[in-house]
Amino acid sequence: MEVKEGLRKWRKVLIVIAVMILLSPFFAWAAEVVGYAEPLESAAEHLGAMEHESAIISGLIPDYTIPGGNPYASAIVAGIVGCLIVLGLGLVLGKVLERRENGRTRWHD
Repeated sequence: MEVKEGLRKWRKVLIVIAVMILLSPFFAWAAEVVGYAEPLESAAEHLGAMEHESAIISGLIPDYTIPGGNPYASAIVAGIVGCLIVLGLGLVLGKVLERRENGRTRWHD
């Protein structure tokens, strides 16, 4: 009974993630239509700080695009990659915290 309840909760989470991924191109398109700009980038440009900009790490998917790719398809890929990374980190952190709570500190206990 407890396993079925857990699966129901995960199914809801996965449905929400799938909907968010599918909607991401719409929001990318809408941001372009209304001329949305990142507030911190706008402030940096206004203050002249962009002249001193330098990237330490370029990132997995810089500016949420794949070079040479369709920007809307890139938004989908960025959404999928981002969700998988956050989901993976959350699962690992949850396992670590669960093991600490149960008094186990090693993975093979």
